[in-house]
Amino acid sequence: MPGLYYDDFFIGQTFDHAVRRTVTEMDNVMFSAMTHNPAPLHIDEEYCRQHTEFGQRIVNSAFTLGLMVGVSVDDTTLGTTVGNLGWNEVRFPRPVFHGDTLHVRTTVEELRDSKSRPQAGITVFRHEGFNQEDELVATCQRVALMMKRPKG
Repeated sequence: MPGLYYDDFFIGQTFDHAVRRTVTEMDNVMFSAMTHNPAPLHIDEEYCRQHTEFGQRIVNSAFTLGLMVGVSVDDTTLGTTVGNLGWNEVRFPRPVFHGDTLHVRTTVEELRDSKSRPQAGITVFRHEGFNQEDELVATCQRVALMMKRPKG
């Protein structure tokens, strides 16, 4: 099922996405390796046990951000987005650990017509990611250029 067009959104609209995802060690290690991030915080269990307040590896925050936004796509922008214009206010108030199960909520914060593209509008989404304890682990504002519903 395709995503929604710009015209289908309204300010304050909220989506509690049905897809939940348990984050695995493989997700974290592969993502860190693919993005050339050698931080021991993500890949060295013994280092984390001895030198961090968490006592274990934490999931790469860029993976968490990508997963949070990705979970939202099916309900919101699949096939109807022209492209992302930016991500603002990215925050990670709590770490994500291997084995945490994340769920996501999206809220439409702003809508405005595109000045340069009459067939598109700008939608500002707030994405929030929560762990299995319903603790907020990530949030961001995503600005997307969205297609308007075709006329005719």
